[in-house]
Amino acid sequence: MTHHFCPSQLSLDPLGPDWDCPLGTKDLEEEEGPWGGGSGLPPPGCFPGCWRQDVGLDCKGSLEGAEARAWTVHGYSLLQSCLRQAGLPETQDRSQAPRTGCPGAEVTLCILGSPSTFLSVLLEGGVQSPGNMLLCLSPAWLTKVPAPGQPGEAVLLVSKAVSFHPGGLTFLDDFVPPRRVTYFLAGLGLGPGRGREAAELARDLTCPTGASAELARLLEDRLLTRRLLAQQGGVAVPATLAFTYKPPALLRGGEATPGLRLVELSGKEGQETLVKEEVGAFLHSGALGDALQVAVKLSGWRWRGRQALRVHPRGELGAVADTVLALLEKLEEEESVLVEAVCPPARLPFPGSPPPGPQLAVRICAVVCRTQGDRPLLSKVVCSVGREDRPLRHQSSLPQTLEVALARCGLGEPGQVAVVRQHVKAGAEAALAAVLALEAGLSAEQRGGRQARTDFLGECAPPGAGTRGPWGCRMAARAERRPRPGPGVDFALTVQGRALTPVALELNSGLCLEACGALEGLWAAQRPRSGAEEAAAAPLVETMLRRSAHYLMEGKQLLLIGAGGVSKKFVWEAARHYGLKLHLVESDPNHFASQLVQTFIHFDVTEHRRDEENARSLAELVRARGLQLDGCFSYWDDCLVLTALLCQELGLPCSPPAAMRLAKQKSCTQLHLLRCHGPPWPAPSLHAVPCCPLEREADVERAVHQVPLPGVMKLEFGAGAVGVRLVEDAPQCHEHFSRIARDLQGEADHPGIGLGWGNAMLLMEFVEGTEHDVDLVLFGGRLLAAFVSDNGPTRLPGFTETAACMPTGLAPEQEAQLVQAAFRCCLGCGLLDGVFNVELKLTQAGPKLIEINPRMGGFYLRDWILELYGVDLLLAAAMVACGLRPALPTHPRARGHLVGVMCLVSQHQQVLSSTASRETLQALHDQGLLRLNLLEDILVPGEYEEPYCNVACAGESPAEARLRLLGLCQGLGIDGPHYPVAHFLSHFK
Repeated sequence: MTHHFCPSQLSLDPLGPDWDCPLGTKDLEEEEGPWGGGSGLPPPGCFPGCWRQDVGLDCKGSLEGAEARAWTVHGYSLLQSCLRQAGLPETQDRSQAPRTGCPGAEVTLCILGSPSTFLSVLLEGGVQSPGNMLLCLSPAWLTKVPAPGQPGEAVLLVSKAVSFHPGGLTFLDDFVPPRRVTYFLAGLGLGPGRGREAAELARDLTCPTGASAELARLLEDRLLTRRLLAQQGGVAVPATLAFTYKPPALLRGGEATPGLRLVELSGKEGQETLVKEEVGAFLHSGALGDALQVAVKLSGWRWRGRQALRVHPRGELGAVADTVLALLEKLEEEESVLVEAVCPPARLPFPGSPPPGPQLAVRICAVVCRTQGDRPLLSKVVCSVGREDRPLRHQSSLPQTLEVALARCGLGEPGQVAVVRQHVKAGAEAALAAVLALEAGLSAEQRGGRQARTDFLGECAPPGAGTRGPWGCRMAARAERRPRPGPGVDFALTVQGRALTPVALELNSGLCLEACGALEGLWAAQRPRSGAEEAAAAPLVETMLRRSAHYLMEGKQLLLIGAGGVSKKFVWEAARHYGLKLHLVESDPNHFASQLVQTFIHFDVTEHRRDEENARSLAELVRARGLQLDGCFSYWDDCLVLTALLCQELGLPCSPPAAMRLAKQKSCTQLHLLRCHGPPWPAPSLHAVPCCPLEREADVERAVHQVPLPGVMKLEFGAGAVGVRLVEDAPQCHEHFSRIARDLQGEADHPGIGLGWGNAMLLMEFVEGTEHDVDLVLFGGRLLAAFVSDNGPTRLPGFTETAACMPTGLAPEQEAQLVQAAFRCCLGCGLLDGVFNVELKLTQAGPKLIEINPRMGGFYLRDWILELYGVDLLLAAAMVACGLRPALPTHPRARGHLVGVMCLVSQHQQVLSSTASRETLQALHDQGLLRLNLLEDILVPGEYEEPYCNVACAGESPAEARLRLLGLCQGLGIDGPHYPVAHFLSHFK
């Protein structure tokens, strides 16, 4: 018989409230109390339904007391309740068959906290990184061990957890040996004693950490964070008078903040005269604006959740002063008493008279996350609506979208709603930016560890609430004693100058992720989430994966074959950022990168007919130098086959040399794929294009009878579209073959385009259609990520690129066709592991292959993908080279649009020396007005040229980016009769 249990039947005494209300019962309760007091046991809860009782919640080698065990059971029961309400299956217990895995090589995202608070993060993690998002329900499931060679730091290991998978599947797993955590996020309010355990587990870890007790303590000081937001973030805050006793170092000195006056007290007694003078001046100051009331409260981490506040009419100077004096007696060092304006409620609809009946209040709650480049990104906005005269909390009202919430309050005009959304976005992102700026100046000890960061804020904006607790965003419901995952921001939406303005009140602990998850759950109950309804936790999970990748790769030893030119200068900065140890093999003994690597090996890699011999020689050099390599890779076209051969010699991961050779020689690629008829279907042959190799003049005549004309002639091993030409008839074919044979005979004639392989050519059929790049990340033959960009029309008869747009403007079905075509072509050639760039045309008959570049995309592609998606192809390639599965989101979404245009020396030599000089373009790039990718460093025109640079503009839509770029090109002189930028951008409408 299967045994089940109903958690509501557990005989557990509820927590007793532990309030410190120094001003009496008539004060307004500001927020719920902490998890403390009472018996120390979790609340009994009310979980609908029953689930299996015979689950292995005990962790081998760790003993939990009765109270700790009760909390673990409570957490597991809460998880089952959350899953059931979301329509997801019960957790399956696999703990009797431990997971072995690959400890140390896996991404392991670990959360120690409440299932209800973090459910949206956990489910999103199960989608983006299946099986690697883990929930720990007890600190006993985790262990800290000293980190070898890193004094004072520790590695965090997880022995038991609930793992999350696509479709909401969950498993209770044991890990033998334990998995090394690569990202740790702890809810620091886990119940009596457990909060301290979580804080200790999070302190001084080698892995990235999304929260710490030290950071939480800083962010819970209202006075500190209020000044931070006003000074660093430019965020409006309520007028505040602060009396502080021995303020912390971060509050001492600094510039005055408008509307925020700080009075340092020498003691807590004998301050009556000073207090009355300061309070009187404040109450009569213009800084209070239209506020009719002020609130008095305590500030300091010790008072979070343990106090009440008192609201007084603005005219009651004596009562306000007496309240301040009463609170001063309770102060300890680094604490404050605040007197602040209660922001007048914004009456909606606005402008106009309020409707009859009770005034409605709306709480605006936002989640903002740290993204690529430490930039804040507003992820989700969710609201609650209720009567203004009643408490409005997450658990007492249903989550709604901003549009629905404001419409219920009478503000339904789309333009006005858009303005409110923009204000919330600006305030939320400015708040996180200010926090990140503060953290950047803190020591590792002050942050709670070298890797401790704040990766997200959950923010709340109660219009008209001011600082009055009952209508503010008070996250923890007393009945449930919910934990607090991280800092948030309270806003009051008030009226300033006849405009709705969010005013930031404080950073606090909030459950905004839980509110967002509840709203997403309402959607999921009716229909699958669409692309426009991205989970609030999606950017946070992407950040977890990104920071995990950095952690896994820090200190890895990589051999790099070929340094590349000026367009690859980003490599050296990126290697330093990621902590990679690079060893370089390069033909140029004076290459600037020789001074930027751990080891420089001067070796001529340009004669590719000797690649096998060179691979053996390089392997001997590596062994002689005693290099202990984790991987070997290259992003330089010339060196790809040599790299594969060298990896084979050294026993390092890489695609097979035969596959690299096949992809490197363009005619072999097409002819091989034409023979790949499947199964499975659709076969790669559907995407291949008829062609014929050309090694000598006689081959040309044969080719024109085999390949339909017009056709395209190109170098077999070429790069950068050098020597590519549209040919209409046989005479043009002979003429172009003779010209290339004469002009491009060897590496010295045009370095870096593959002439070390020879100057053989091919003729392939010309296919009509739009041109696209697909950049793929493959690992073990599985497609991990794909990024599609659109190219503008080329300048025939040559095929030099003119313009590009990312992300693609194609319909989803067409985008999917391109991605699958690129993937099938790579697999058909045997390319199973690596980062590859596939060029295709989308024709009336579907995608057709132009060529496969078995390395990451060149020109601007790595930079654009990093900017838009937060995915670094260079880091992904390095991870694959080390045999590590890249830590990538399964379905990355672009954070905007980029449209760019190429500049050519033959067309722009004059403007590139004047109005669009390198210095001018760099200055505009630094100001954020354009995005510059320099591809060459000398202004020398030639018949066989590559682009000099790419200039791009960003926008929230392709049209916005396109119009900005067109205006910029016209102003700089890049646009002209012989280089019509508007025509090149016409494909992107």
